[in-house]
Amino acid sequence: MNFEFLCLMKQNLKYLIIGLAIVVAAWLLGRAYTYKFRAQDTIVVTGLGETEFASDLIVWDGELFYETQDVATGYAQLERNKQKVLEFITSRGVAEEQIVFKFVNVYKQSEPVYNANGNYAGQRFTGYRLSQGFTIESSEVDKVENISREISSLIAQGVSIEAFQPSYYYTKLDDVKLSLIERASADARARAEKIADNAGTAIGRVASARMGVFQITGANSNEEFSAGGSFNTSSRQKKARITMRVEYRVK
Repeated sequence: MNFEFLCLMKQNLKYLIIGLAIVVAAWLLGRAYTYKFRAQDTIVVTGLGETEFASDLIVWDGELFYETQDVATGYAQLERNKQKVLEFITSRGVAEEQIVFKFVNVYKQSEPVYNANGNYAGQRFTGYRLSQGFTIESSEVDKVENISREISSLIAQGVSIEAFQPSYYYTKLDDVKLSLIERASADARARAEKIADNAGTAIGRVASARMGVFQITGANSNEEFSAGGSFNTSSRQKKARITMRVEYRVK
């Protein structure tokens, strides 16, 4: 074996090694790219959880008022009207300690005065208006709701009273919220699994999850949702809903 042949063999071996190195590097690079691509391949879904429930707490406000030329007379009459309201409410099964009366407000009333030429000449005192608000907060929703509808019958007894729309609340909202998060998460997973199955793959671990705003609206209403979350207090029957945006890795 001569010297030129040995040199040729060494040179061919070098090229062979270089070629193998290029092939191995390309294979490794391809594997790394495929792994990176698969690692970044995700499914993003939004799950919904909603439920309906009845309020278990009612808050109702009313206001007594009386107009008079004399403050002392007005106080006395307002106190008599207050006793009539107390008797009316307690006779319908609501405990007196649940009724909270606020302090009495006294307002001076006046009317504009014009001279013979029709020019404004100032104000003329016409009397006082005394008012006293009251609030009932109770878990006996039916009783207070009925009272709020019937209280106007006291007007026939000479009681000047204004009754407002009751507000309805639910005292176990934290439990509702946790339940809805669970439902929305399960709904999101079911949606993701369906998408993955149709694509011939499977979902892996959760990459990220974000909860939407908590919405409480009146049941069977067309009330609009708010970007900051809605909290309905005017409806006794309510609907709560929450969304979960979940991103899953694809296996």
